[in-house]
Amino acid sequence: MTPSKRPLFLPTSRKEMEQAGYDELDILLITGDCYVDHPSFGVAIIGRLLESLGYRVGLIAQPDWKDPEALKIMGRPRIGCGVTSGNMDSMVNIYTVGRRLRKDDCFSENGEIGKRPPHALTVYAQLVRQAFPGINVQLGGLEASFRRVAHYDYWQDKIRPSVLIDSKADVLVYGMGERPTPEVYRRWAEGLPLDGIRGTARLLGKKAAEAFDPKDQYLELPSYEETLADKDALMTSTRMIEAEMNYLGGRGLFQRYGDRIVVIEPPPEVLTPEELDKVHELPYARMPHPKYKGRIPAFETIKDSIQAVRGCPGGCAFCGLVVHQGRHVMSRSEDSIMRELDAIADQPFFKGTVSDVGGAAGNIYQSRYDLERCRRCKRSSCLYPAPCPNYTCTGLEIVRLLRRMSAHPKVKHVYINSGIRLDLALRQPELLRELISKHVSGHLKVAPEHLNPEVLKLMRKSSAEEFYKFMELFEKISKECGKEQYLIPLFISNFPGCSGKEMKTVDDFLEKHHWSLQQVQDYIPLPMTMGAAMYYTGKAPDGREIVVNRGLAERREQIGVLKKRRSGNAINSDPARRCWEKAPRRPGRNRPAGGFKKPGR
Repeated sequence: MTPSKRPLFLPTSRKEMEQAGYDELDILLITGDCYVDHPSFGVAIIGRLLESLGYRVGLIAQPDWKDPEALKIMGRPRIGCGVTSGNMDSMVNIYTVGRRLRKDDCFSENGEIGKRPPHALTVYAQLVRQAFPGINVQLGGLEASFRRVAHYDYWQDKIRPSVLIDSKADVLVYGMGERPTPEVYRRWAEGLPLDGIRGTARLLGKKAAEAFDPKDQYLELPSYEETLADKDALMTSTRMIEAEMNYLGGRGLFQRYGDRIVVIEPPPEVLTPEELDKVHELPYARMPHPKYKGRIPAFETIKDSIQAVRGCPGGCAFCGLVVHQGRHVMSRSEDSIMRELDAIADQPFFKGTVSDVGGAAGNIYQSRYDLERCRRCKRSSCLYPAPCPNYTCTGLEIVRLLRRMSAHPKVKHVYINSGIRLDLALRQPELLRELISKHVSGHLKVAPEHLNPEVLKLMRKSSAEEFYKFMELFEKISKECGKEQYLIPLFISNFPGCSGKEMKTVDDFLEKHHWSLQQVQDYIPLPMTMGAAMYYTGKAPDGREIVVNRGLAERREQIGVLKKRRSGNAINSDPARRCWEKAPRRPGRNRPAGGFKKPGR
């Protein structure tokens, strides 16, 4: 098929298959999100990447998870199926901190709830097995990354096994997936084994487990049975996983499940800037599939923004980003970003304002590393407890990029709404002045998260003094520019180790400065994060016992501290959602004993 005749979207029906010239699919992708063909949506990236390699790819979004026939609309794919729950863990997407159903789903048409099941990755994989017996099944996406080993599930309040156990999938791809996913399908197409693919995990049966020889290339995690019997085993596992997340020197891991073994290969190599550029410049339609007639909130949030980086150097204990993207920052080239800006500027919805340029933060673009020295690194953060001397980010490249974008003939404003890292910003004086004077849309997001020094240590966050200093600089530069601008700080309540005494530090600060918060957050333990290990064990990483508020009755006091300072409907109950929500939602009420609601159809 010539490029001029290529359909704008990946096929989602038999009719669209025929329009694409396909008599059968090679690969079928299944997602729990609406189909938005945009590089901010993981399934679109993987679909377009596989398509660019010559595979015939189809996509089914939000299928009826109770009916295997829903997956048969385009026939049985020749090579296999890829399954993702979407851009978020399905449990985070469906339930609040109070284990109540959320009132909306920002990845569904008109925010409608009930379009995906709890533990969607497992449900979809089992549905694939029913629809196409014997077919190859691959797991991917954020939920796969979060649940690749035995982990604590907050919503069920128990340890769950690797998602490979319940889903019965053949292979799991963790991380962003551009390197391992094509290799998985190539080997399937050629009838080759899947062992040794970096960025993947596999479940070995009894015979294969007996033959498995870890040598010095794999470390053994506490077994599933040990993790069930001893809470401290989860902390041990988490610390080991964090130490091996470095793609330059990280080793593989394995975990026993009775007479079976889950083998987790070392992290995949990050993409080069040239490769990341190519991924973002695949032929996306850059819009939702035309079958959707309503608005998709997540798309509305990102449609006029540009992702400039991947990864995060922070390694905060409450955040799952490093579990998925890693802590090494990958940056796109200026030219690639400008080409994407050209594409956005040509869209009919564009009014001259770029709402955001960034990623995990707005001031980590063009981070630099001494990679040879990084090979030996076992740190969980490049910035905590102090910035690593191997890591630098001057901010000067960001200044140059922002000035170049601002000079675009169709651009009126370029804003940074990703939020910025305070610990970096204070060492980026030219960027700080450029941001505050030209690229703040009246409000600038910052995330001190807390102000008590002991809680900040547990969070792996910079000191409160840096936040206070940043406040002074922000006010000073804003006045010099003649602008009335405000900070939007984010604080977390009920993080492990935070009692009412520690929370009073935040309350006293807010009282002193007469601040009304627009965005606050009650802590949710995300699977595989250090925060989840602390919450589950009741211990800090060094083994000392810490206070943990578990039920809503215990949590209510600290939630109240932030809610009373809140302006409008601005409670946000987890870090995974806040990068997508412009208007965070209220947490649910307390649930009675006996579990939590399941979404209806």
